Amino acid sequence: MKTMYDVQQLIKRFGTIIYIGNRLAECELMEDEIRELFQQGFILNEQYYQAMLIIKREKELINNRGGETK
Repeated sequence: MKTMYDVQQLIKRFGTIIYIGNRLAECELMEDEIRELFQQGFILNEQYYQAMLIIKREKELINNRGGETK
């Protein structure tokens, strides 16, 4: 897993599609979903940490650009 697309595909495997048109808000929802999947034992430690790192990087990019990216 290397990109936000990969994180989206991981979440999609469990029946959840996140798209609301606000990338930062989507990142927050993806974090919540990944956390829930991990707590319920659906994803492995490695998947959890990789996904959270990718989301964190995306949020930093958005914040460094001063707002929304698509």
